[in-house]
Amino acid sequence: MNRQAQAVVMLLLGGAVVRASVTDMYLRYVKESLQPFLIAAGIVLIAAAVMTLFYEVLRPSAKDDHDHDHGDGKPHREPRVGWLLILPVLGLLLVAPPALGSYAAGQAGTALSGQQASSDYPPLPAGDPAKISVLDYASRAVFDKGVSLGDRTVQLTGFIAKGPNGEPILARIILSCCAADGRPIKLGMSGNAPTDLAADTWVEVVGRYTDKVAADPVNDETIPYIEVETWTEIDPPKQQYE
Repeated sequence: MNRQAQAVVMLLLGGAVVRASVTDMYLRYVKESLQPFLIAAGIVLIAAAVMTLFYEVLRPSAKDDHDHDHGDGKPHREPRVGWLLILPVLGLLLVAPPALGSYAAGQAGTALSGQQASSDYPPLPAGDPAKISVLDYASRAVFDKGVSLGDRTVQLTGFIAKGPNGEPILARIILSCCAADGRPIKLGMSGNAPTDLAADTWVEVVGRYTDKVAADPVNDETIPYIEVETWTEIDPPKQQYE
Protein backbone atom coordinates (compact mmCIF):
# COMPACT_ATOMS: atom_id res chain seq x y z
CA MET A 1 0.00 0.00 0.00
CA ASN A 2 1.58 3.31 -1.07
CA ARG A 3 1.09 6.63 0.67
CA GLN A 4 -1.68 7.76 -1.65
CA ALA A 5 -3.64 4.59 -0.97
CA GLN A 6 -3.05 5.01 2.76
CA ALA A 7 -4.36 8.57 2.57
CA VAL A 8 -7.48 7.48 0.68
CA VAL A 9 -8.22 4.77 3.23
CA MET A 10 -7.70 7.26 6.07
CA LEU A 11 -9.98 9.74 4.31
CA LEU A 12 -12.70 7.12 3.98
CA LEU A 13 -12.29 6.11 7.61
CA GLY A 14 -12.51 9.70 8.82
CA GLY A 15 -15.56 10.32 6.66
CA ALA A 16 -17.25 7.18 7.98
CA VAL A 17 -16.60 8.24 11.59
CA VAL A 18 -18.01 11.72 10.96
CA ARG A 19 -21.04 10.31 9.16
CA ALA A 20 -21.80 7.93 12.04
CA SER A 21 -21.25 10.71 14.58
CA VAL A 22 -23.72 13.20 13.06
CA THR A 23 -26.47 10.58 12.85
CA ASP A 24 -27.92 8.27 15.50
CA MET A 25 -25.64 5.44 14.36
CA TYR A 26 -22.91 6.29 16.87
CA LEU A 27 -25.32 5.61 19.74
CA ARG A 28 -25.03 1.90 18.92
CA TYR A 29 -21.34 1.96 19.82
CA VAL A 30 -20.67 4.63 22.48
CA LYS A 31 -22.37 6.87 25.02
CA GLU A 32 -24.08 10.01 23.78
CA SER A 33 -21.62 12.27 25.63
CA LEU A 34 -18.77 11.06 23.37
CA GLN A 35 -20.25 12.50 20.18
CA PRO A 36 -18.07 15.67 20.11
CA PHE A 37 -14.91 13.61 20.53
CA LEU A 38 -15.90 11.29 17.67
CA ILE A 39 -16.58 14.21 15.35
CA ALA A 40 -13.24 15.78 16.28
CA ALA A 41 -11.40 12.50 15.68
CA GLY A 42 -13.04 12.08 12.28
CA ILE A 43 -12.14 15.63 11.26
CA VAL A 44 -8.50 15.06 12.30
CA LEU A 45 -8.36 11.90 10.16
CA ILE A 46 -9.83 13.73 7.18
CA ALA A 47 -7.41 16.63 7.58
CA ALA A 48 -4.40 14.31 7.84
CA ALA A 49 -5.53 12.40 4.76
CA VAL A 50 -6.00 15.58 2.71
CA MET A 51 -2.58 16.89 3.75
CA THR A 52 -0.96 13.57 2.81
CA LEU A 53 -2.62 13.55 -0.61
CA PHE A 54 -1.61 17.18 -1.18
CA TYR A 55 2.01 16.38 -0.34
CA GLU A 56 2.08 13.24 -2.47
CA VAL A 57 0.60 14.95 -5.53
CA LEU A 58 2.72 18.11 -5.37
CA ARG A 59 6.05 16.80 -4.12
CA PRO A 60 8.79 17.38 -6.69
CA SER A 61 10.56 14.05 -6.45
CA ALA A 62 9.33 11.28 -8.70
CA LYS A 63 9.84 8.25 -6.55
CA ASP A 64 8.13 4.99 -6.97
CA ASP A 65 5.61 4.99 -4.14
CA HIS A 66 5.43 1.22 -4.12
CA ASP A 67 9.08 0.57 -3.47
CA HIS A 68 11.24 2.34 -0.87
CA ASP A 69 14.94 2.06 -0.25
CA HIS A 70 15.56 1.55 3.47
CA GLY A 71 19.33 1.95 3.14
CA ASP A 72 20.18 -1.66 2.46
CA GLY A 73 20.01 -1.38 -1.33
CA LYS A 74 16.86 -3.48 -1.52
CA PRO A 75 13.38 -2.21 -2.36
CA HIS A 76 10.77 -2.59 0.37
CA ARG A 77 7.02 -2.50 0.06
CA GLU A 78 4.72 -0.86 2.58
CA PRO A 79 2.98 -3.42 4.82
CA ARG A 80 -0.24 -4.71 3.33
CA VAL A 81 -1.89 -4.92 6.73
CA GLY A 82 -2.97 -1.31 6.24
CA TRP A 83 -5.67 -2.54 3.88
CA LEU A 84 -7.44 -3.99 6.91
CA LEU A 85 -8.56 -0.45 7.72
CA ILE A 86 -11.06 -0.92 4.90
CA LEU A 87 -13.02 -3.32 7.13
CA PRO A 88 -14.18 -0.78 9.74
CA VAL A 89 -14.92 1.65 6.90
CA LEU A 90 -17.18 -0.90 5.23
CA GLY A 91 -18.69 -1.73 8.60
CA LEU A 92 -19.62 1.89 9.25
CA LEU A 93 -20.78 2.69 5.72
CA LEU A 94 -22.48 -0.51 4.60
CA VAL A 95 -23.39 -2.48 7.72
CA ALA A 96 -25.48 -1.13 10.59
CA PRO A 97 -25.35 -3.66 13.44
CA PRO A 98 -28.05 -3.22 16.06
CA ALA A 99 -27.38 -2.13 19.61
CA LEU A 100 -26.62 -4.84 22.16
CA GLY A 101 -29.77 -6.65 23.15
CA SER A 102 -31.16 -9.91 24.48
CA TYR A 103 -28.30 -12.10 23.24
CA ALA A 104 -25.72 -9.96 25.08
CA ALA A 105 -27.95 -9.93 28.16
CA GLY A 106 -28.12 -13.71 28.14
CA GLN A 107 -24.36 -14.12 27.89
CA ALA A 108 -23.47 -11.83 30.82
CA GLY A 109 -24.57 -11.67 34.42
CA THR A 110 -26.53 -8.75 35.80
CA ALA A 111 -24.29 -5.75 36.50
CA LEU A 112 -25.75 -4.98 39.92
CA SER A 113 -22.78 -6.69 41.54
CA GLY A 114 -20.69 -3.70 40.50
CA GLN A 115 -22.95 -1.16 42.18
CA GLN A 116 -22.47 0.23 45.67
CA ALA A 117 -25.09 -0.59 48.25
CA SER A 118 -26.79 2.48 49.67
CA SER A 119 -29.83 3.37 51.75
CA ASP A 120 -29.66 7.08 50.88
CA TYR A 121 -31.49 7.25 47.58
CA PRO A 122 -33.11 10.53 46.50
CA PRO A 123 -36.90 10.75 46.28
CA LEU A 124 -38.52 9.39 43.16
CA PRO A 125 -39.40 11.89 40.42
CA ALA A 126 -42.78 13.56 40.60
CA GLY A 127 -45.63 12.13 38.59
CA ASP A 128 -47.74 9.02 38.56
CA PRO A 129 -46.22 6.82 37.42
CA ALA A 130 -42.70 8.01 38.23
CA LYS A 131 -40.44 7.50 35.20
CA ILE A 132 -37.14 5.95 36.26
CA SER A 133 -34.45 3.83 34.64
CA VAL A 134 -34.18 0.06 34.92
CA LEU A 135 -30.87 0.53 36.72
CA ASP A 136 -32.40 2.94 39.25
CA TYR A 137 -35.27 0.58 40.03
CA ALA A 138 -33.02 -2.47 40.30
CA SER A 139 -30.56 -0.68 42.60
CA ARG A 140 -33.33 0.56 44.90
CA ALA A 141 -35.00 -2.85 44.93
CA VAL A 142 -31.81 -4.78 45.78
CA PHE A 143 -29.71 -2.43 47.89
CA ASP A 144 -32.46 -0.33 49.48
CA LYS A 145 -34.90 -3.23 49.83
CA GLY A 146 -37.52 -1.09 48.12
CA VAL A 147 -37.70 1.48 50.97
CA SER A 148 -37.18 4.43 48.62
CA LEU A 149 -39.69 2.96 46.16
CA GLY A 150 -42.44 2.55 48.74
CA ASP A 151 -45.84 1.99 47.20
CA ARG A 152 -45.21 4.37 44.29
CA THR A 153 -46.09 3.34 40.76
CA VAL A 154 -43.10 3.48 38.44
CA GLN A 155 -42.64 3.32 34.67
CA LEU A 156 -39.64 1.53 33.15
CA THR A 157 -38.50 1.06 29.57
CA GLY A 158 -36.51 -1.94 28.40
CA PHE A 159 -36.36 -4.89 26.04
CA ILE A 160 -37.54 -8.45 26.51
CA ALA A 161 -34.94 -11.12 27.23
CA LYS A 162 -34.99 -14.68 28.56
CA GLY A 163 -34.93 -15.04 32.36
CA PRO A 164 -33.37 -17.65 34.65
CA ASN A 165 -36.25 -20.08 34.21
CA GLY A 166 -36.98 -19.24 30.60
CA GLU A 167 -39.64 -16.65 31.45
CA PRO A 168 -39.47 -13.18 29.89
CA ILE A 169 -37.59 -10.52 31.82
CA LEU A 170 -37.06 -6.80 31.31
CA ALA A 171 -33.47 -5.81 30.55
CA ARG A 172 -31.36 -2.80 29.63
CA ILE A 173 -27.68 -2.52 28.74
CA ILE A 174 -25.57 0.01 30.65
CA LEU A 175 -22.30 1.45 29.35
CA SER A 176 -19.26 2.88 31.06
CA CYS A 177 -17.82 4.09 27.77
CA CYS A 178 -18.72 2.01 24.73
CA ALA A 179 -20.51 -1.16 23.65
CA ALA A 180 -17.39 -3.20 24.39
CA ASP A 181 -17.98 -2.74 28.13
CA GLY A 182 -21.78 -3.07 27.95
CA ARG A 183 -23.37 -4.94 30.85
CA PRO A 184 -27.01 -5.94 31.35
CA ILE A 185 -29.38 -4.94 34.12
CA LYS A 186 -32.11 -7.55 34.49
CA LEU A 187 -35.57 -7.35 36.07
CA GLY A 188 -37.98 -10.19 36.58
CA MET A 189 -41.67 -9.45 36.01
CA SER A 190 -44.58 -10.77 38.01
CA GLY A 191 -48.26 -9.88 37.95
CA ASN A 192 -49.60 -8.79 34.56
CA ALA A 193 -46.28 -9.45 32.83
CA PRO A 194 -46.05 -9.51 29.03
CA THR A 195 -45.96 -12.96 27.50
CA ASP A 196 -45.42 -14.36 24.01
CA LEU A 197 -43.28 -11.40 22.97
CA ALA A 198 -40.20 -11.98 20.88
CA ALA A 199 -36.79 -11.29 22.35
CA ASP A 200 -35.59 -7.70 21.84
CA THR A 201 -39.15 -6.36 21.78
CA TRP A 202 -39.18 -2.99 23.55
CA VAL A 203 -41.87 -2.33 26.14
CA GLU A 204 -42.91 0.27 28.69
CA VAL A 205 -43.83 -1.38 31.96
CA VAL A 206 -45.85 0.23 34.74
CA GLY A 207 -45.80 -1.44 38.14
CA ARG A 208 -44.80 -1.44 41.79
CA TYR A 209 -42.05 -2.83 43.96
CA THR A 210 -42.14 -6.45 45.06
CA ASP A 211 -39.67 -8.24 47.27
CA LYS A 212 -39.55 -11.24 44.94
CA VAL A 213 -36.04 -12.00 43.66
CA ALA A 214 -34.20 -14.64 41.65
CA ALA A 215 -30.57 -15.62 41.10
CA ASP A 216 -28.89 -14.90 37.81
CA PRO A 217 -27.59 -18.26 36.48
CA VAL A 218 -24.61 -16.51 34.84
CA ASN A 219 -23.04 -14.87 37.91
CA ASP A 220 -25.46 -15.87 40.73
CA GLU A 221 -26.23 -12.22 41.51
CA THR A 222 -29.69 -11.05 42.57
CA ILE A 223 -32.31 -10.25 39.95
CA PRO A 224 -35.12 -8.17 41.51
CA TYR A 225 -38.71 -8.26 40.27
CA ILE A 226 -41.36 -5.68 39.52
CA GLU A 227 -45.07 -6.30 39.99
CA VAL A 228 -46.41 -5.35 36.57
CA GLU A 229 -49.78 -3.61 36.34
CA THR A 230 -49.77 -2.60 32.68
CA TRP A 231 -47.36 -2.76 29.77
CA THR A 232 -47.18 -1.32 26.26
CA GLU A 233 -45.09 -2.42 23.29
CA ILE A 234 -43.06 0.49 21.90
CA ASP A 235 -40.54 1.24 19.16
CA PRO A 236 -36.87 1.04 20.18
CA PRO A 237 -35.79 4.36 21.70
CA LYS A 238 -33.15 6.58 20.13
CA GLN A 239 -30.81 5.94 23.07
CA GLN A 240 -31.00 2.22 23.79
CA TYR A 241 -28.24 2.19 26.44
CA GLU A 242 -28.41 3.53 29.97
